Amino acid sequence: MGLIQELLQNNRQWAADIKKETPDFFTKLSKQQNPLFFWIGCCDSRVPANQIIGLLPGEVFVHRNIANIVNSADMNCISALQFAVDLLQVRHVILCGHYGCGGVQAAVHGEGHGMIDYWIWDIKAILTRHELLAAQTTPERLDDLMCELNVIEQTYELCRTKVIREAWGRGQAVSVHGWIYGIQDGLLQEVIPEVSRLADVGQVYDVALTAVTQKYVGG
Repeated sequence: MGLIQELLQNNRQWAADIKKETPDFFTKLSKQQNPLFFWIGCCDSRVPANQIIGLLPGEVFVHRNIANIVNSADMNCISALQFAVDLLQVRHVILCGHYGCGGVQAAVHGEGHGMIDYWIWDIKAILTRHELLAAQTTPERLDDLMCELNVIEQTYELCRTKVIREAWGRGQAVSVHGWIYGIQDGLLQEVIPEVSRLADVGQVYDVALTAVTQKYVGG
């Protein structure tokens, strides 16, 4: 059996197992999409959104790109965000990065990767913005620091998007979260505290930066 046929066979077995456990699962799933969560994560194949938070299909709306970047000029990301917030009315928007992120490492160490260099320009800008903190961090911990800083900065950008600002402006109950995932242990950590209104964004950002500074320099 070829690799592709094996995948199709795996799918049949998966669907059969689901139906055996919950006979009407796919019937109910096909009638509506009503997730509470929108996940913005990295494309990395080792970070599957549903599995690591223990949710089934239909329970989390997902957008992924290299290094979990939020850029208001990226119509793919912003369109998915608007669909999740305005149409699906999700209650939580989770931005999740991960340690060992290849996109972050490429930005930090300056390897040339063709077109991807344009995409990770935002991360290079983060390194420049926090160059003093980076300079005080040991080389062995720099990658981890930058993965966390990327989560903080991308979550901050997420809070400042028109979609989120307008949702908060009309009183919609939607919270933004910044997490990081450890591929080496399978555990999630909160990097930037939950924020549910525009007035708290700056304070939450400062709290997160203080915590990461203490962890990598003052600890």
